[in-house]
Amino acid sequence: MRQGDLARAVVGVARACLRRGFARPNMPFRNRVTALLDIEHPILLAPMDVVSDGALAAAVSKAGGLGLIGGGYGDGGWLEREFVAAGNTRVGCGFITWSLAKQPELLDRALDHAPAAVMLSFGDPTPFAERIHAAGAKLICQVQSLVQAKEAADAGADIIVAQGTEAGGHGAARGTMTLVPEIVDALPRVPVVAAGGIADGRGLAAALMLGAEGVLMGTRFYASREAVGHAEAKRRITAASGDDTQRSIVFDISRRNVWPAPYNGRLLRNAHMDRWLGRENDLMQNADAEAARYAGARDAGDFDTAGVIAGESTGLIHDLPGAAEIVTRVAAEAETLLNNGARR
Repeated sequence: MRQGDLARAVVGVARACLRRGFARPNMPFRNRVTALLDIEHPILLAPMDVVSDGALAAAVSKAGGLGLIGGGYGDGGWLEREFVAAGNTRVGCGFITWSLAKQPELLDRALDHAPAAVMLSFGDPTPFAERIHAAGAKLICQVQSLVQAKEAADAGADIIVAQGTEAGGHGAARGTMTLVPEIVDALPRVPVVAAGGIADGRGLAAALMLGAEGVLMGTRFYASREAVGHAEAKRRITAASGDDTQRSIVFDISRRNVWPAPYNGRLLRNAHMDRWLGRENDLMQNADAEAARYAGARDAGDFDTAGVIAGESTGLIHDLPGAAEIVTRVAAEAETLLNNGARR
């Protein structure tokens, strides 16, 4: 394709985004994700275990996105407290699916609070889909492959989150740039949200151009005033580059919580990871001593040993604003980029 033809094609796509309601001057985004979730901006808070508490989720929702409380591995008391902390703000929650299967009653406790949506990640959502829909909540399924996306659609997912390997925390191997459009093309009836490597308006605009209808962000919201997390962990996120992150199972072995294949976790590299990366078998043989040392470091805020969960987008994060500012900033940046692209 000649350069002029390529430029005209790009302008055409940008104009199509405008016609579909993705971005209009001084107007909120409108698409299937915002309609399904009844939100102003197609921006979702990743339900990070413990970090995404009721206060952070409420702040994101009040700003026009959707906050998801991190149900994580399942602590019923914590979950109840955080729904109470969110007050009357409309929020959702998310669970690690294979862990929820061990405590299925936690889903009922969450549904008692009438969440806007329930997000399930890392496992078969089918056993829970009917209960979620019967309670009036939307089912969001996070996936890491096309096969998983098709399974989620068959299970009745209202929204699919396509998570690329750039994401912080647990994930798999596919990159966001190709995974998102592949799922969009294969499943046109199910709206897709992009996750992994997104921290600003450029990421939202790019996701929309790939065919997604929103973004889910974790690391960007971790580096916010409301997020539960040690000040030193947040400082390290703002100081690191994407090169400073690493996928491995060192973190999981060290806290004695190894995940099923093919999942591993992306964290900031530190002295502990550098010591054991590539020596995971040796680490497992010293698991008792290292787990005790790791737990003590986490309690003490020693992040040369304890892990800071963060994705490659850490290299795009240099401040610690409030969650509401993050939502409005990302939406405004994306709108400006899409509108400028359509005018070129």
